[in-house]
Amino acid sequence: MTKRIAFQGELGAYSHQACHETYPDLEALPCRTFEDAIAAVREGRAELAMLPVENSTFGRVADIHHLLPESGLHIIAEAFVRVHINLLALPGTKLSQVKSAMSHTMLLGQCRDYLAQHGIQRVTGADTAGSAHHVAEAGDPTMAALASELAGEIYGLDVLARHIEDEGNNTTRFLVMSREPDYSQRGNDGMMTTFVFQVRNIPAALYKAMGGFATNGVNMTKLESYMVGGSFSATQFYADIEGHPEDDHVKLALEELDYFTSQVTMLGVYPADPKRH
Repeated sequence: MTKRIAFQGELGAYSHQACHETYPDLEALPCRTFEDAIAAVREGRAELAMLPVENSTFGRVADIHHLLPESGLHIIAEAFVRVHINLLALPGTKLSQVKSAMSHTMLLGQCRDYLAQHGIQRVTGADTAGSAHHVAEAGDPTMAALASELAGEIYGLDVLARHIEDEGNNTTRFLVMSREPDYSQRGNDGMMTTFVFQVRNIPAALYKAMGGFATNGVNMTKLESYMVGGSFSATQFYADIEGHPEDDHVKLALEELDYFTSQVTMLGVYPADPKRH
């Protein structure tokens, strides 16, 4: 039986690239939404889901933090994927022929300088792979797409220019989700633990909740807040820390956290990606 990894988007999307680079032996399963990718794993149509959570240029991916605690899935790995943007066009097209480029609005913004230098008009598409697909079907040599090289291979487009992004370090962090947790893993580059929590309704609750991590020498790499259930008073926090819950200093920090929180939900314990450092 073929094992699959689900992702949101069309074949050739950067999430597909993440699947291809991280799990080359698994069949990539494209899904319309993040919820659909999560459901594919929950229902057994895929073993894993590859979900983007943050980008070095644009910050966190909207809504994904709301989905993770309710997904019923567990984080078993992370993957940092370099986002290289390429100008793709119909086979045989010359750069001088291209008058417009289609892509997701974020990618168009990241290639503003290159497109301006070459007099190429920006055209907003639904997503990157979908734009490549559209260019391939339209058959218009004056139209190009901004997407991954993988998208070019899938839709039969030539790469007219590689790595045309204005910023040289654009990277997306993905989380790999599974039906079952795996706390037995130990990574050569350290471990990460991800959880969400709500603080008790007492003065300085967040300050006190964080104190245990400082006093026990636990490095917190991410702390983000977001509202729960549309309420301005109920705030949930998403946290990434370095270490494994079985490590003595992490165990002590989490025990202190319990004193000042009304709810803690463990989302995953997984090896740190070497690219993190």
